[in-house]
Amino acid sequence: MEDSPAFITVTATDPSQHRRSQSNLSGASGGQPSDWNQDDNCSVSSNDFSGKELQPRRKRRSRISEKPNYSLNLWSIMKNCIGKELSKIPMPVNFNEPLSMLQRLTEDLEYHELLDKAARCENSLEQMCLVAAFSVSSYSTTVHRTAKPFNPLLGETYELDRLEEFGYRSLCEQVSHHPPAAAHHVVSQRGWSLWQEITIASKFRGKYLSIMPLGAIHLQFHASGNHYVWRKVTSTVHNIIVGKLWIDQSGDIDIVNHRTKETCQLKFSPYSYFSREVPRKVTGVVMDSDGQANYILSGTWDEKMESAKIVQSSRGSSSSEGKQKTVYQTLSPKLLWKKYPLPENAENMYYFSSLALTLNEEEDGVSITDSRLRPDQRLMEAGRWDEANAEKQRLEEKQRAVRRRREAEASRAIDEGEDFEGYKPLWFHQTTDEMTGENIFVYKGGYWEAKDRQDWSMCPEIF
Repeated sequence: MEDSPAFITVTATDPSQHRRSQSNLSGASGGQPSDWNQDDNCSVSSNDFSGKELQPRRKRRSRISEKPNYSLNLWSIMKNCIGKELSKIPMPVNFNEPLSMLQRLTEDLEYHELLDKAARCENSLEQMCLVAAFSVSSYSTTVHRTAKPFNPLLGETYELDRLEEFGYRSLCEQVSHHPPAAAHHVVSQRGWSLWQEITIASKFRGKYLSIMPLGAIHLQFHASGNHYVWRKVTSTVHNIIVGKLWIDQSGDIDIVNHRTKETCQLKFSPYSYFSREVPRKVTGVVMDSDGQANYILSGTWDEKMESAKIVQSSRGSSSSEGKQKTVYQTLSPKLLWKKYPLPENAENMYYFSSLALTLNEEEDGVSITDSRLRPDQRLMEAGRWDEANAEKQRLEEKQRAVRRRREAEASRAIDEGEDFEGYKPLWFHQTTDEMTGENIFVYKGGYWEAKDRQDWSMCPEIF
């Protein structure tokens, strides 16, 4: 019980339902969750598809080639890896899934309708609940996804244009190779923009692998100007050497609305064999600018999140380990987000979600640097792994040759006392983030205009 949240929630009697109050010590509220009611300012139920059926939908694929059954001697590769930075070790595609890191980053948008709904919220604390549910939803795809995505090549891009279907356009670019960093920019006609730059730091610890995403995620709502910032938690892949691989998420996410100074603290409890808690549990508290708790959030990162409005709080009695817990009286919980079921036969298709199955679908008109055109990934998706491995080595050697040439030009410029401009990404430029004070890459524009003109002459030949 040592990781139990520092509060206890009790469902208050709701006069409209004449229900007996229930106490529940797990940190989640008692009673069955109802959806956000019509009397809230967010007037649409969760995971709502309103307006989407009206569009003539483009038929997207719902299956890919089944994963071939290749055996692999893991230890022969891993014994050379201990203590090293994983991005510097050449890995065969046998460890991969046929998507790049840029496509995995785009998968954060799977539950974009939570943001569409949050954009319609007039109450910023209710909006915060939906933003928190969105930040948790991006982990729901990871529970079975133990294969690693392809490391993008420097200058590789990935676009997801779902303007007609869902009102948003997304662009990712690999902006740095060491350390590997990707910049991402999304703008939605339904009232929000999201941008992030993620650098992955990973360490192999023998039995498990820690993956630490570094960098802030920014989300801004156009109508209110509410600007939310948060960071991702640590992912841990267990049983690297022996046994079945499994993934856990642990740590805290602090979401701040910089306009109103409202905050949300989410706690991802690490899995413990001895704990009586629900596995993969997430709990949280939404607080106003005075630090007063207004909502309790509870759920799991692989299934659903609920929120319950606090009507009263009091200092509780000291618990067995001496910590004093706050007792929150709440209304009955409401469902914010629920995970979509996996497609049929997903276990033979890398456990991809319905969105993930469409990400590598061939599409006309994309940039020549787009991940969909990457040959080793395309061969792997088709089940031709031996050819994919050969192609992967060719691409990585080509990238190393370009880097050696750039380093030689830099040292020659220094010898001759000239200025040398290092590598610059095509669609993003570096600037100081006024919210966090960090240097980040932000979208500078031009990509969608180049796509309209079908002019990719400025793009490097990376494949």
